Amino acid sequence: MEKVIVKVRGEQTGADGETNAIEVVAEGRHYEKNGMHYVLYDDHMADESISTVLEIEPNRLHLTRNGAIAQDQYFMNGVESTSEYRTPFGSIKMSVRTRNMEIVYGNVSGEIHVDYAMALNGAWQSDNALHISISPDASEIGRLN
Repeated sequence: MEKVIVKVRGEQTGADGETNAIEVVAEGRHYEKNGMHYVLYDDHMADESISTVLEIEPNRLHLTRNGAIAQDQYFMNGVESTSEYRTPFGSIKMSVRTRNMEIVYGNVSGEIHVDYAMALNGAWQSDNALHISISPDASEIGRLN
């Protein structure tokens, strides 16, 4: 398992046309098995730690989160996927329709860009963009090259 740096930027544009963005930078771990890349990292939100797993294939991204927030979401071009977004305050039915997704991934590092529409409990909520950059941790660069 290689150490990696995971940079995630999410952008959300609601009905008012205003775009909000969040960014997360975390240390993580990467491994490859049967042609699929796995990236594991902890996302810290409001003093809560959320374990996140990215399963990356050439044409699909599977995002699993567990902790204060639990989520299991797939992204594939032109596909709508539905899941339960679980929080300490209750669950919400969340659907995402992936409009465009680009995955460029090498042995350990890569870039993922996803544009999607999100609906909560069946009602459109926002247009979103997710940008994920994964790079080797500085301590791994000499070993991986």
